[in-house]
Amino acid sequence: MHVVVTGALVENGAVLLVHRLPTKRAYPDVWDLPGGQVEAGESELQALAREMHEELGVQIAAESASRLGVLHAGSGEDALHVGVWHIGDWVGTPTNRAPDEHDDIAWVGISELGGLPLVHGVLAAMVRSLPEFEWAPRHSDVTGRNQDDRGTKADCRACAGTDQSGRWCVPVDLGNGRSPGR
Repeated sequence: MHVVVTGALVENGAVLLVHRLPTKRAYPDVWDLPGGQVEAGESELQALAREMHEELGVQIAAESASRLGVLHAGSGEDALHVGVWHIGDWVGTPTNRAPDEHDDIAWVGISELGGLPLVHGVLAAMVRSLPEFEWAPRHSDVTGRNQDDRGTKADCRACAGTDQSGRWCVPVDLGNGRSPGR
């Protein structure tokens, strides 16, 4: 299983997205939240802090991070588990420090998310569920929230064999026939 974390930095009604290079093996030429693979021995939160520094040059305030949920795709060795986090506070100005992975970064307004090719369409619904946005999300958009760091596996049916209420746990279709590695 590939375990990945992504982080939503939100400021002035916009979320920071990265555009994946068209030459990437997995999920080419789409917009995504910044993030990457969880390394052996790291929790999701530790990996999130490392990835935000490596990719954007920012230091996150770990206590400000809360898990929005988990996305799942594939099965077996090719299974993908993506922990999606909201980062409430950070130090530094985000810049593209990973030009070998992203050809652009941009602050995108909530109303613009629906018009972009996103790595997973449900990301727009997750971002809309954040308290920074004034309107209430549609019931079909929100299935719950997970706001703790329980290592690399969330407590959900798809990856831990249990179903805890109050969690986003969304199976997604890989759709591109490629390995899920980032």
